[in-house]
Amino acid sequence: MKKALALAIGFVVLGALGSAAAEEKAAPAKKKAAAKTMAAPMNPSEIQWGDAPPNLPAGAKFAVLAGDPGKAGPYVVRLKMPDGYKIAAHWHPLDENVTVISGTFNVGMGDKLDMSKGKALTAGAFGTVPARMHHFGWCTGETEVQVHGMGPFKLVYVNPADDPTKAAAKK
Repeated sequence: MKKALALAIGFVVLGALGSAAAEEKAAPAKKKAAAKTMAAPMNPSEIQWGDAPPNLPAGAKFAVLAGDPGKAGPYVVRLKMPDGYKIAAHWHPLDENVTVISGTFNVGMGDKLDMSKGKALTAGAFGTVPARMHHFGWCTGETEVQVHGMGPFKLVYVNPADDPTKAAAKK
């Protein structure tokens, strides 16, 4: 009886050791897979800026930090805007999360840009705009914001005449 019990305990211990060894071998593979999906860490000087997409007013710079805002899945982008830059009332089909990196980003809710009805958000401020909420923004001083959420990212102007792509098509 003691021999049978000792043998059973031995099998349990060997099984546990084998399982731990298998997990240890799998761990590097899991780490490698995770590393492939992780965005490369970067300092501000390494951010690659380009012109903002055509559905935003001219004059802003845009950078994709992680993901692809045009596809389903998480994304992180930055928008650098000059003093006085305005984004007319618009909405997004999915939640939008905004962090102010520098400058002052003024944001308001409503169907029309109204600079008397906004709130000034300074560096370090954060806000979430729920899906389909009509909102607008403008900058005081050169301003940089970081936007993140789940894609695809889409911007729909409340008044279609405010859409820069529509204005460009009329020319």
